Parts: sequence; C-alpha cells; structure tokens
Amino acid sequence: MSRRGLVSLTTRRQVRRRGGDLARAATQRLEATHDWYATLSAQERSWVALVAQAGIANFIEWLDGTERADTRTTFGAAPRELTRTISLAQTLELARSVVDVVEEHVDELAKPADVTDLRIAVLRYSREIAFGAAQVYAHAAEQRGAWDARLESLVIDAVMRGEVDESIRTRAAALGWGDVTDVVVLVGGSPRSDEDDDDPTAAVAEVHRTAQRLDLPVLAGVQGSRLVAVVGSVSDPAATAADFAGCFADGDLVHGPLVTDLTEGAVSAHAAVAGHVAAPGWQGRPRPVAADDLLGERAVAGDDLAHAALVEQVHHRLAEHPSLLETARTHLDSPGLEATSRALIVHVNTVRYRLGRISEVTGYDLTDPHEAFTVRVALTLGAILEEPSNSDG
Repeated sequence: MSRRGLVSLTTRRQVRRRGGDLARAATQRLEATHDWYATLSAQERSWVALVAQAGIANFIEWLDGTERADTRTTFGAAPRELTRTISLAQTLELARSVVDVVEEHVDELAKPADVTDLRIAVLRYSREIAFGAAQVYAHAAEQRGAWDARLESLVIDAVMRGEVDESIRTRAAALGWGDVTDVVVLVGGSPRSDEDDDDPTAAVAEVHRTAQRLDLPVLAGVQGSRLVAVVGSVSDPAATAADFAGCFADGDLVHGPLVTDLTEGAVSAHAAVAGHVAAPGWQGRPRPVAADDLLGERAVAGDDLAHAALVEQVHHRLAEHPSLLETARTHLDSPGLEATSRALIVHVNTVRYRLGRISEVTGYDLTDPHEAFTVRVALTLGAILEEPSNSDG
C-alpha cells in the first residue's frame, strides 16, 4: 500500500501547512540538545540548520508520494564540507532530532483516524533517512579517499624531485602534514599482488595501516618498481624502517637520513634512492640499511652528494692530521698491523693508537672491511680532487 493510501489527504495537507513550524522546532531542538552543535562556527551551524529544514521538507514530499524514498536529497542541502565537520554519528543525531520533532506533533497534525498511520510513516522515514545519511558519508569517504590519494601522489612526487614549495606544503597540510617534523624517507621494492600486478593501491594501503598502528604520519606512493614512504615524527630511523619492512617487497630497503621537515625531505629521499641503487655493491648489507652506510657504494655508482660527503667527512678531516692520513693510506695498502708498522717505521702500538684516532676523527673503523672500503673510496676521491691537473685553473 502506498503512503498516500495510509495517511489521509487532510492529514497530509495539515503536515504541509505546519512545515515551517516543524523546521523551526527542529533547529531549536538541535541547539537545545546537542553540545557539538554549539561548538560549530556560525556558517557550519547554518549548514546544519539547512539540513534540518530540508529533512522536514523531504518528509512532507515523501509523505505525499511525490518523491522517491531517497532521503539523500536531505543532505544535499549543505556543502560536501559538512561531512568533514560533523561525524556520521552526529548526522544521525541530527536526523533523529528532525524525526522526533515530527513524532512529538503527530497528535496535532493528524486526524484521529490517521494518528497510528502517521506514526508508522514517521518510523519508516526515520529508517530511510538514517540509511540516506550512511550513503552520503560512504560516498563522501570514497570521493575524499580518491582525492587524498591524488594529493598524496602529488606530494610524494614533489618530495622526490626536491620541489616542495608553498603550494606543496599547503597540499601536504590538507593531508594532516601541517606541523609534522622529524621526517625520514624509506625506499624499497613494491610488492606485487597476484590479483593485479599493476595496482599500487594495496601496497600504499598496507603502509597506511602500519603507520596507523604505529601512530605515525605517513605519505606513500609507488614509483615504477619502487615503493616510497615518507614517515614523520621519527626518533629512530633504523627502528622505523624495521617497523615498516613488511610493507615492502623482499630485497633492499634503504632509509635516508633524518631531516627536520617535509621541506628538507628531498635530502632524505635523494639519499634513500641513491642507496637503493647502490646497495647491491655491499654483499653483507643488512635489511633495512641506512643510506649513509652506503656512501662508498653510492660514490662508486656516481652519486655526487656521496662524493662530497665522503671527501668532507674523511679526506678533509684526515688532511688536518697528516700522520693519520699517512697511516690510513698505508694501512689500506698493507696486509695487517705489523706490515703497516714496518712501512711507517713506527711501533705497532702506535699504529693501533692512530687507527683509533682515525675512527674518532672520521667515524670509520679501518679494521672493519666495509668501513675500510668506504675510507678507501673517500681517500681516492680526495686524491683525484687534489691532483693539480684536475683543478679548474
């Protein structure tokens, strides 16, 4: 049976005549019963009032049978931004307030014979308006998710290119990165799904789930075969990389150095990408591995920033201590401490002392094979730069 058949024409006309009073009563009910309503701005309260008024108007049209039972039109009265301002639960409270106002006035609105039928109609509308609210929020979440994904991809691209300007910072702020500091970039292989090898969304979603569990802000994206994650609020880059390791494909996972904020993210990103390229050069590399632990391999692979860092951290510092520079070069070309001692014509304990000082000055231990390799690369680069024939003059 149709709604028109349940409620008489006389009652439906009375409901329509009282529509304005019902709308005002619904707005007053919101102000009186919901604390969250008072916290809204004037503009946001006006949006909510529009929805309440539209709810009454929609009920009247629905009762007359002139509209389909699709109460999503109620929520079209306010801008889409309203779904960011109030929650679905609050929207359902709003809808319930509208329905309660009508229900409380049933005895005044309906002919005695129509009271029960009108109450039944109100209950039916209550269910439908709740369903309509859920549909609106689901659609808004879907659209917001797609928009956020595009924004996230744009910000990731800017970080990787070193082009984080004011417009990119604004876009990042829309993703919750307005005040995020202590940033590190992770680069590794992107896992492939058996169902859809070309769909990067599953990998990005896994990064976001992990970040949510760790309560850390994150931006993620797939670039070619690589998965990139920009993580904020980091205190220990190595530990953070280990926490996210399961999001990446098997193989190398490299984290860049910790930087102050997203504006400096390109520094961490460059190091992480260069490290990911060069990582296979170190047979015993851990997973994850710091890009700074791959400076030697990065330099060999042609990374100019690694060149500069090694020359500054190793060659220039040792050049300030000629005996240490000579000891480093001699030890790297000798089969052990005794051989270094003989070549330098000093006691072996003097060699041990100088190696300790080299470690203090440069941060590299020449008794460790990989660190010795890194120092060798640094000294080789420094020697090349010192060669007069290679100078600009």
